[in-house]
Amino acid sequence: MRILVLGSGAREHAIIVALLRENAGHELVSAPGNAGIAASAQVGGTVETVGLDASNGKLVAEYAADNGIELVVIGPEAPLVAGVADVLRAKGIPVFGPGKAAAALEGSKAFAKRIMDAANVPTGRAHRGSTVAEVESALDALGAPHVVKADGLAAGKGVLVTDDRAAALAHAEFYLQQGDVLVEEFLDGQEVSLFFLSDGHDVVPLSPAQDYKRAGDGDTGPNTGGMGAYSPLPWLNDRWGSEASFVDEILDTVALPTVRTLEAEGTPFIGLLYCGLIVTQHGVRVIEFNARFGDPETQVVLPRLLTPLSSLLLAAATGTLGRMPYPSFSSDVAVVVVLASEGYPESPITGRAITGLDAASEVTGVTVLHAATAHGSDGGFVATGGRVLGVVAQGAGFPAARKAAYEALGRIHLDGSQYRTDIAERVAR
Repeated sequence: MRILVLGSGAREHAIIVALLRENAGHELVSAPGNAGIAASAQVGGTVETVGLDASNGKLVAEYAADNGIELVVIGPEAPLVAGVADVLRAKGIPVFGPGKAAAALEGSKAFAKRIMDAANVPTGRAHRGSTVAEVESALDALGAPHVVKADGLAAGKGVLVTDDRAAALAHAEFYLQQGDVLVEEFLDGQEVSLFFLSDGHDVVPLSPAQDYKRAGDGDTGPNTGGMGAYSPLPWLNDRWGSEASFVDEILDTVALPTVRTLEAEGTPFIGLLYCGLIVTQHGVRVIEFNARFGDPETQVVLPRLLTPLSSLLLAAATGTLGRMPYPSFSSDVAVVVVLASEGYPESPITGRAITGLDAASEVTGVTVLHAATAHGSDGGFVATGGRVLGVVAQGAGFPAARKAAYEALGRIHLDGSQYRTDIAERVAR
């Protein structure tokens, strides 16, 4: 199958590696891709990168029509919120990704809260603020710890959780320049990321993962786009008896009601529904929805997927997901640790050389996924952004997977780089 994957990060690299792993002879095109994606071709398929603006629906549709693309997979949120999927569907091109109206589930926190209320999805209390005075009133009404979220897209950095009222207000004032903010009830517990594939009516689940948003060990430092993740989550067994029981509960109480509510409103959700969840003493609550594969959770969920990813994506894009059996997963575990540039997330320093990638890839069970890289003048790789690489390790258990991931990281050199040393530590004990 000829598949176009839009995006340039480690999430898209993970999708492409999963498609290549099927050994089905796919012809893959990545737009715009990155240097690591361009080097991903292997037996079982080809990969081509093209300098296409992924958020320009007209250009994407023209390219897809002119180049025999049979399926478009939209990776990042920006093209979704820009309505690229709508343009493709109008041309009759199968696309995995919601249209602009349904993508508001991620693009607007207020829209997501309204849909949750309509679908009776369990979530925390929230107040919408358009002015500083409204935000101050909400902060006082809900109390500390304060949770303040930008209403629109903020690249994973629009959320602040703090006991400091002044800091919460300052965060709100900054994002009020761009639009409304939400002040939400603080929810305490373990977080879970759970993906559901949707064809607009039916949904099927993938395996849960947990990510690490804070920059520093012990969940310290500023919020980031994600510094690591692991899958599966063995601690779910303690409360639900099995991961499958947990997944079934979330399907019945969150995913299916949300998708059916959007369908009833005439905005069918076709693509990946990301459920950001928290397990509280009073039950599971939804923290947020995203309208695409999560990053870095995708990097640990897809390596464990045994069902061909292409068949699932195409079924969702063509409205036939209800005929598909639930996906199956390997019993192996997966851990990803993100290597970030110096200064990330505030002011990442870019342009520095990266070495040791071949040596890192030689560690058993390790795959290095590129998030923000380009080819340097010497033919090697240079960092082009904050989160540079994702080092993914698979193994029979978390101790072995963690050991492999950190051994591989030790072989990579990027001046001033940083990474967390405690990814999956709590489940490896």
